[in-house]
Amino acid sequence: MTFFETLTVLIVMTALGGYINYRRFHLPPTIGLMSIALVSSLALVIVGGVGAVDVVKYVKLIETIDFGELVFHGFLPFLLFAGSLHVDLGDLRKVKWTVSILSTVGTITSTFIVGMSFSYASSWFGYHLPFTYALLFGALISPTDPIAVLGMIKTAGAPKELQTPITGESLFNDGVGAVIFFTILGMATGHEEPSLPHMSLFFVQQALGGCVLGWILGWIVFRMARTVDNPHVEVLLSIALCMGSYALAELLHSSGPIAVVVAGLFLGNEGWKTAFSEQTRQYLTVFWEVIDEILNSVLFLLIGLEMLAIRIEGTYLVLGLIGIGCVLLGRAISVAIPIWMLHIGFGFPRSTILLLIWGGLRGALSIALALLLPAGAERELILTVTYVIVIFSVLVQGTTFGRVLRRAMPTTSEMKGRGE
Repeated sequence: MTFFETLTVLIVMTALGGYINYRRFHLPPTIGLMSIALVSSLALVIVGGVGAVDVVKYVKLIETIDFGELVFHGFLPFLLFAGSLHVDLGDLRKVKWTVSILSTVGTITSTFIVGMSFSYASSWFGYHLPFTYALLFGALISPTDPIAVLGMIKTAGAPKELQTPITGESLFNDGVGAVIFFTILGMATGHEEPSLPHMSLFFVQQALGGCVLGWILGWIVFRMARTVDNPHVEVLLSIALCMGSYALAELLHSSGPIAVVVAGLFLGNEGWKTAFSEQTRQYLTVFWEVIDEILNSVLFLLIGLEMLAIRIEGTYLVLGLIGIGCVLLGRAISVAIPIWMLHIGFGFPRSTILLLIWGGLRGALSIALALLLPAGAERELILTVTYVIVIFSVLVQGTTFGRVLRRAMPTTSEMKGRGE
């Protein structure tokens, strides 16, 4: 199939799935679409198992879609930009230390805890993951997925005091997680020097370089927007900033995700206040909301369909369940220790820590990173386990977060009086 034909099939399936979900199931759009795709994929696998349908052609169709490339260079820049555009920088500054440490120290801590605990648990079943692959698994599964998290926050209607730390962390820790993943992957494949100074320099270049570049490009587009009063031109400038910051960051060997988040934060705050007219703000809001909804829907549909291309084995599924426990353990420790020991969350009630743990969803980013692993038995194991964790995260954590939030609401009001 050509690119246009593949895209057409995806859009048509997304539209029909969205329609069915709206009329029958009334689930949150992304969760509804992924559920429909999962059920459809499972049905194909079952009927294919009895020889009623040739599933191979459907598997080949899914395999023709480069999921990793699609996520990193198709969906991620737009979804990160759309998410950061509406984050209040003033609110983010109030929890800057919480967000900074959770997205860096927390992600690194989780990488080691998840990787080592899963490696130990998998050895019970005769699978001995090499140390580097254990860390790779920890690195790709530790970052909370901003695409899944932002959708969950909108659906749950969380108060702003909770939205800001969860949203801020999810926007930044995926970039940090990707840097950690590619650093370890470079060591595993022999492309990077396995030394602490080299790794530290690479990390600073990626993270700090992305921040600086995003801020500079955001300021340039902000200055340009102040000289025009045309919604169509200003929407185009926002698209150019989104794509340009991500592409230029990669060209300069910096973090594209961090660059596009910082650029979106700058334009969405400074630009919103002084550069855009009311009409332009309405245009930008509607445009980026539509982009966000469409891409989210297509992406979660693809996650459901990816089941056709995943190796399903009994042992792998059991290891996937064990992986869920390892990820929740790593998330709990990486959230609780920084907040309790460093006192950066003074005034945070215990229920907030619980919500940060349960609200740390994994999504398309983890699957995309898993697909980048070198071919082999380790890749098959990690990919299947990652897929199981993502499905649990979205379908179980995503759908129950609102219920957990409502039970914790009496104590989350305490957050309003906290200080840095």
